[in-house]
Amino acid sequence: MTTKGNVPSTPTPPARLRRSLNLLETTVGGVGIILGAGIYALVGEAAGRAGNTVWISFLIAALLAALTGLSYAEMASAYPKAGADYEYTRRAFGRWPASVVGTVIISGNLIAAGAVSLGFGGYFSTFVDSGPTIPALFALALAAAIAVYGIREAVWTSIALTFVEFSGLVLIIAIGVPHFGDVDLLDGSAGLTGIFSGAALVMFAFIGFEQIATLAEETEDARSVVPRALLLSIAVTTAVYALVAIAAVSVLGAQALSSSDAPLADVASNVLGGGAADTLAVIALFSTFNTVLLLLVTASRLAYGMADSGSLPQALSWVQPRFRTPVWAILACWLVACAFALIGNISLVAESANFAIFIGFAAVSLSLIALRFAQPDLQRPFRVPLQIGRLPLLPIAALASIAVMIANLRVEAVLIGIALVVLGAGFATVFPREGEPPAESPVGNDPDGTSSAP
Repeated sequence: MTTKGNVPSTPTPPARLRRSLNLLETTVGGVGIILGAGIYALVGEAAGRAGNTVWISFLIAALLAALTGLSYAEMASAYPKAGADYEYTRRAFGRWPASVVGTVIISGNLIAAGAVSLGFGGYFSTFVDSGPTIPALFALALAAAIAVYGIREAVWTSIALTFVEFSGLVLIIAIGVPHFGDVDLLDGSAGLTGIFSGAALVMFAFIGFEQIATLAEETEDARSVVPRALLLSIAVTTAVYALVAIAAVSVLGAQALSSSDAPLADVASNVLGGGAADTLAVIALFSTFNTVLLLLVTASRLAYGMADSGSLPQALSWVQPRFRTPVWAILACWLVACAFALIGNISLVAESANFAIFIGFAAVSLSLIALRFAQPDLQRPFRVPLQIGRLPLLPIAALASIAVMIANLRVEAVLIGIALVVLGAGFATVFPREGEPPAESPVGNDPDGTSSAP
């Protein structure tokens, strides 16, 4: 405290994130994160692995998303903090493993952002002969500018783009409906190996539901909004993905679909002519940019949460007073994503990003199990159903599913993922841990009041 004359003056408290997102905005934002470049770019390669049963691959990936989403929903209702994966792991196991997990998740999201921005550049270069790199860097710069300007502006930009990309997927479904039944959708020639390999790849298309939890400090009532938004987002996107996959293989067949560089554009062109392919390419531009924007926003929120608790440089926790956004965290994430954009390969990078995200999934499920035993009286407005005593069963199923998914990733992706874990462990080891908050703080007793029970 400082004084001026005899009148004490209280230091101005630091700016905090603005709580402004309701259920609709959070859900549509979540759908926008999930409905992105994955379905537009990867459905062809997934069809090459799973054949006409690629739609089953999407359902398997959706099952893992739902199982893990339940864990995120419970943890977000108990600890509505921007740090999400990091915060939950810290509460259960302490700062060091949480720092490893948080660093890996941030890296995975930024790898994905860099790769998807190259997808944007690829679509852009079909209209302007510029190559993919320059448009990719432009997309990242524009996304960073919107993210800095404000969370509401970023989410409403995403909502507008989500309706555009959703319309493209609805168009594919409408095109495919008359062709339903033209191919054997239960053709088992790819076998279970092909189906699970396809599921491990298309899990990239579901990445994003967990990032809804990173918006917990910016929702009107995180304890009710975040769990419902998580589950609604997964349900909507699962239905859309399965129908799109069925439509695509019904029109082109798995072999033609797998050999296409622009699979959904080719589906439209096959039925409606070349002009439809251009329309889908434009929609894909909006879709890929939307994914880049939301990956950048959510990665920066996780970086902000880690910095706010002392596990990343304190500068990353600074919130710009006018815009109420973590500007330095956004800019740092933007620079890292730009670096990955210069070296990204979308297929390999997608699986590498999946490995990083799987680490976060496993950490959240393990944290839920540990806290059910360590803090049985913790107020949990949302609870994962089915348990034996204190042991929740669905997180165990989620962990088994994660193991299956990792086993079906290509070796190179696993090695890249392991390298990220090693880097995260090294960073967590050498970074100074000053001002560490309490290891656990039951709901209702958080000093900042963000987790108070209603």
